[in-house]
Amino acid sequence: MKSGAAIIVETLIRQGVTTVFGYPGATVLPLYDELYSSPLRHILVRHEQAAAHAADGYARASGHTGVCIATSGPGACNLITGIATAYMDSSPLVAITGQVPRSLIGRDAFQEADITGMTKPVTKHNYLVKNTRDLARTVEEAFLIAGSGRRGPVLIDIPKDVSVECVPFEPPGSPPVPPGYRPPSDGHPRQLSRMAEMITRAEKPVIYAGGGIVAAGASQELVQLAERMMIPVTTTLMGLGCIPGDHPLNLGMIGMHGTRQANHAVMECDLLIALGARFDDRVTGRLEAFAPRAEVIHVDIDPAEIGKNRHADLPVVGDVRKVLLDLLSRLSGNDSHDSWRRIIAGWGNQDAGTASGQDGLIHPWNVISGISDLSDGKTIIVTDVGQHQMWTARSFCFTAPRQLITSGGLGTMGFGLPAAIGASCACPDSAVVCISGDGGIQMNIQELATVRQYNIPVKIFIMNNMFLGMVRQWQELFYDRRYSYTELPLMDFARIARSFGIDGMTVGSCEEVGPALRTAMETEGPFLVDFRVSREDNVFPMVPAGAALNEMIHGTHPEGIPFRDRVTP
Repeated sequence: MKSGAAIIVETLIRQGVTTVFGYPGATVLPLYDELYSSPLRHILVRHEQAAAHAADGYARASGHTGVCIATSGPGACNLITGIATAYMDSSPLVAITGQVPRSLIGRDAFQEADITGMTKPVTKHNYLVKNTRDLARTVEEAFLIAGSGRRGPVLIDIPKDVSVECVPFEPPGSPPVPPGYRPPSDGHPRQLSRMAEMITRAEKPVIYAGGGIVAAGASQELVQLAERMMIPVTTTLMGLGCIPGDHPLNLGMIGMHGTRQANHAVMECDLLIALGARFDDRVTGRLEAFAPRAEVIHVDIDPAEIGKNRHADLPVVGDVRKVLLDLLSRLSGNDSHDSWRRIIAGWGNQDAGTASGQDGLIHPWNVISGISDLSDGKTIIVTDVGQHQMWTARSFCFTAPRQLITSGGLGTMGFGLPAAIGASCACPDSAVVCISGDGGIQMNIQELATVRQYNIPVKIFIMNNMFLGMVRQWQELFYDRRYSYTELPLMDFARIARSFGIDGMTVGSCEEVGPALRTAMETEGPFLVDFRVSREDNVFPMVPAGAALNEMIHGTHPEGIPFRDRVTP
């Protein structure tokens, strides 16, 4: 006989789980009592939202499913933002929540909340377990669903009396497969043959690679395809690192803050090969103007994504790594794209963010370039959301998949610090850097206590411009510089860090940037640097909302009028 709580812990261990993130409360006390003597490592966060983000960061860094735990009512509700963040970015997560006893469900009991109803739109699946005998099967199903097909979060809600009840227990023999759950894997051979033909005859092809390449472990196959057929590659924010940043075929990031070469290449290509990407609005700009001259091949494991935003002339449903392996066997080399690549090279990159600091100000992109110079291929970069996120995407040279962890689809401020905690727990042999803004870091700044308690060696670099920077940028460009409630008071983050027992320093001059970065990176434990950066630096290029990708803003004239790029080759 085993209690429901003991069954949960044993099943988690059988799934290969070693670390969980959570915050205890009344309805999960039976589970926490079992954790007390279990081999699982539990990281006590200071807010349940941080537990979900930390488990998400763990999953993105390791490729394994992350686990978080919260009590019923407010604890479970506090997970929702983190669950939605994982859902939008297809990150595998199992969230375990406590619930009031079965006899009280539906009676507005203390700390009762219908968490399965609340999270239904932002989970792949969720469960309310009412029979203790179903616990082991449910947990195993949850891991199967979270980690297969298009990955994502699954929630298991467990009434307190189910956790306490003892039942006969034998571990299931083989992992159960839920009825009707058959995610696609191999692409259709006829579609793959057509794909090979379209690629071979294309004169101006471009590969558009998304986070699905990272999730599928298909980076090597992507590079092989690009090199064999000499096809330029552009990536989404979530796809950064799937082809080395310094690879000659890498055009950089596409979209609202994409590179000039990437955006113009997509607008002029005759074949767009979308691999594990979903044509979201931050990539396409005005959808009806996106890639107007191109036939589109769309490869995705989720059939619901194909044709959802952009019509696919050739849809291929399947695991992108398996599809690319099959495709490569059908292709011979092709070096006929020299003229196309020369056209792309001719556009160059008119990108803001090249100041050397001669004006005496600290520019965020220079700080991030310095971090890139000091990092190796194993360094994991975790960002919060805002201007610093885009500067990082543009200024850091990502050389490997899973090197960048960031909230793309939901754009969740407060993601960075707890996700960095999770990434560091997943990859203790890698340096983990959290790059944040002064707005984003304050969303979950209490997690500095978690960092200190477990001596998690994250390096925290804050781009402190005393603004909600990205919102301020929009106010500057589109609201006549009416900075409505976006200015923040100056915060001494180094002093705050020291109050938590974490070493930190404040940097206010260009000369201090390099030494501060080296000090932080060479410190064995956690370290925080508060960079007092130029207050009104903007992220350029920028495609305004509703504009086409070739209508980029590259800066502003002295009188504040945006300088737009309408290059037509």
